[in-house]
Amino acid sequence: MEPLLALMADWWWIGPAAAGAGTAGWIGVRHGRRRALPAGASTTDRAARTWGNRPMSKNAARRLEFDAALLDLQAARHAVTRGRAEVKIADAEVMRAQAERAASRVSSDVVSSARARLTAAQRDLRAASAEIRARRAAVRAAKAMLPAIRSGSAPLPVARLFAEHDAILVRWMAYETDPALAIDFPAMSDSRSPLLAEFLRAQERARWLRPSSTTARLDPADFLAYRDAVRALSHAFERAERAARHGRDDRPEAVPADAWGRVASDWAEQAQRALAWSMENMGRAASKSWAERQAKRARKNDHDA
Repeated sequence: MEPLLALMADWWWIGPAAAGAGTAGWIGVRHGRRRALPAGASTTDRAARTWGNRPMSKNAARRLEFDAALLDLQAARHAVTRGRAEVKIADAEVMRAQAERAASRVSSDVVSSARARLTAAQRDLRAASAEIRARRAAVRAAKAMLPAIRSGSAPLPVARLFAEHDAILVRWMAYETDPALAIDFPAMSDSRSPLLAEFLRAQERARWLRPSSTTARLDPADFLAYRDAVRALSHAFERAERAARHGRDDRPEAVPADAWGRVASDWAEQAQRALAWSMENMGRAASKSWAERQAKRARKNDHDA
C-alpha cells in the first residue's frame, strides 16, 4: 500500500478512522494554506483567496448560502442570455452558409457544419434554461433554511460544508489506515490509479479553498467556489470507490457440501421454533378470548339479576 505520506503530513492526520470511529470520532489538524496556488488554479480560485482575518457578522454567516444561491441564479441568467445570443449567431451562420451554397461558393459540408453548430447552441441553451430552474429551487431551499439557521436548530452553511468535506476525508482515510480495506481494495491507496489521482487533485483544490473557520469572512463567490470543490471531491471519491469495488472479484466462494447440510439443519430448527412460537401465541389468544367471553357473560347475568 502506498500511504501518500507526503500529502497526508502536509495538512491532515486522522487517527481513529482506522478503528471505525466515524465522522464524529476523528480529529483533524489543519495547517495554514500554502502560499503557492495549486496546479491548474483558475482565475476564480485566485480571486477566492481574498479572505480577511476578521470574522463575518452573525447575520452574514447565516445568510451566506442564500446570498450565494442568489449569485448562482444571477450567473445562470447570464448564461441563458449568452446562450440566446449564440443561438441567434449560429442561426445567422446557417442562413449565410445556405446562401453561399445556393451561389455555389461553398460545399455542402459548410452548411452541415453550420447546422451542427446551431444544434449545439440550441442544446446548450436548453441546458442553461434547465439550470435556471434548478438554481431557483436552490434559492427557495436556502431561504426556507434561514429560520432554522437563525434559531440554531440547523448548522451554519460553512459548518455544513465542513462536515461534508470531513466525512469524505474520513471515508478515504479508512482505505489508508485499515489493513483489511487496503488488501481488499488496493486501488484506493495507489496514486497511480487515474481515478484516485483525480480524487487527490480534487482534494488539493478543496483543501486550498477551505476557509480557516466557520466564521471566517467569505463572499458568496468564495462560498460557491468551496461548495463546488466539495461536490467535485465527493463525485471523484464516489467514482474511484465504485471502480475499486467493481474491480474486486465478487464471485461467491464455493460452499462445502457439509456446510449446506448445516444450513439446512439451521433452517429446519428455525422453522420449528417459529412454528412452536406461533402455536403458543395462538393458544394464548384463544384462552384470552375465551376468558373475555366468560367475563362478559358473567357481567350480563349479574345485570339481568
